[in-house]
Amino acid sequence: MTKPALTLYLAAPRGFCAGVDRAIKIVEMALEKWGAPVYVRHEIVHNKFVVDGLRDKGAVFVEELAECPDDRPVIFSAHGVPKSVPNAAQARNMIYVDATCPLVSKVHIEAQRHADNGLQMIMIGHAGHPETVGTMGQLPEGEVLLVETSQDVAAIEVRDEQRLAYVTQTTLSVDDTADIVAALKARFPAIVGPHKEDICYATTNRQEAVKAMAPKCDAILVVGAPNSSNSKRLVEVGARGCSYAQLVQRADDIDWRALEGITSIGITAGASAPEVLIDEVIDAFRTRFDVTQTLVETAQENVEFKVPRILRKAG
Repeated sequence: MTKPALTLYLAAPRGFCAGVDRAIKIVEMALEKWGAPVYVRHEIVHNKFVVDGLRDKGAVFVEELAECPDDRPVIFSAHGVPKSVPNAAQARNMIYVDATCPLVSKVHIEAQRHADNGLQMIMIGHAGHPETVGTMGQLPEGEVLLVETSQDVAAIEVRDEQRLAYVTQTTLSVDDTADIVAALKARFPAIVGPHKEDICYATTNRQEAVKAMAPKCDAILVVGAPNSSNSKRLVEVGARGCSYAQLVQRADDIDWRALEGITSIGITAGASAPEVLIDEVIDAFRTRFDVTQTLVETAQENVEFKVPRILRKAG
């Protein structure tokens, strides 16, 4: 039986970003340096395949520092942590390695700088997401107000409309965030924004690639985790550009019934999804379709972040 023809568009950039790459490397180097077990507070990155692979090598994932023994190293996830966490680790004389993505650290520094200048902070982000919790935790309780939508802007109560600044989570939808920023500026004309956009290059690049690809496609498939903010934003961006978008963790998760009759598909992956899972998804399409593969490249990435000094020095 002949297979139906399918044009498969593959987004570039896709998958791992420099911050995720660095965070995984940090766990692997810590295991080499100190041996197992090494503790990791929160999932190092939001991807089950990656986390399970590191667990097999000797990483122990916990939600809170209280679950870690004093005498084993602990790593803080790429999403960042409130200031209270490294303070508590220091108080217990623990060895700790901060795997916070440098682009998230940039937002932390920004928030602190604004606070030092007497400005009250407004954060655009998702409530409860580890990155939002970490950024808000850089300042004393109540100093950072959270808005998730442009509707939230109308309801927030600020100390002084003339002394405000905003920061954003790094993994948001570029378009949605622009709407919220516009609402903030309309209500608070004096509000101070970041020097450079907080949404990271990788999030922006992946969304742009999906925007370019979506009009060519009957459906978009995003390889990523359901708790990954940047992956979920890719699904939203994809759904705006074509009639159907689906988030899958692995090839086994593909809803083939929803894809019946398609002649073109776009595939991308969130910033914490490894290439091996993207290949697995492409192979699943090749078993069912006669695939013609086309790359849709909108940017090239050559960013690399150094690992912390503690892992680069011997002993």
